[in-house]
Amino acid sequence: MSSVKYIVLLLVLGLTGCQDNLSPSSSDERPAVVTGIIGNQVGQIAPDFTLESSLNTFHTLSSELATHDGVVLYFTMWCPICDNHMSHMRAYIASYPNVQFLLVDYVNGSVTDARTSQVSSGYRDLSVLVDLNRTVENLYEGSMGTTIVVDRLGIVQMNQYYSDGRKLGQVLSRLL
Repeated sequence: MSSVKYIVLLLVLGLTGCQDNLSPSSSDERPAVVTGIIGNQVGQIAPDFTLESSLNTFHTLSSELATHDGVVLYFTMWCPICDNHMSHMRAYIASYPNVQFLLVDYVNGSVTDARTSQVSSGYRDLSVLVDLNRTVENLYEGSMGTTIVVDRLGIVQMNQYYSDGRKLGQVLSRLL
C-alpha cells in the first residue's frame, strides 16, 4: 500500500473514532459538583491528611488550617516546568505570609531523596511534603503542576493546573 493511501486510511479511521467530537456542543457535560461533602473539587470539603515533610516533621491539613488563612498544595516533580511555577509562586508566598504553601513531592521514593531533590533544585526554604504512598495525590487527583487552595474553613477554593498564577492570585486575595 502506498504511503498516501496509508495516511488517508489512518485519517479516516481516526476521524470515525471521534464521532460526535467533530461537532462539539457549547454545553458543559461534566457532572455537577456536590458541595458540602468531602472531595477535591471547588466547593467541597478538603480531605484531611497527614504527611511527613522532607525535614522529618509531620503536617496535617486540619492543623495547618487552624493556624493559617489557607493552604496551597503544589504537586511537583522537580522538573523545569515545576521550577518555573515554584519560582513564580515565591512572590505569592511573600505577599501572603499567613497562607501555608506546601510543595507535594509525589515522585521520590524516600524522605531523603525528596530532600535531596528539594535542596538541589534550590527550594531549601520551602516546606515539602513527601507523598510516599501517593495518598494526597490520590485524594486530590493531583499530578505535575496541580495547585490546590483550601480556605481556613477547609473548603477547596481552587484545584487546577498552575498556568501563569493569575487564578492563584485571585483566589488568595479572597482568602483574607
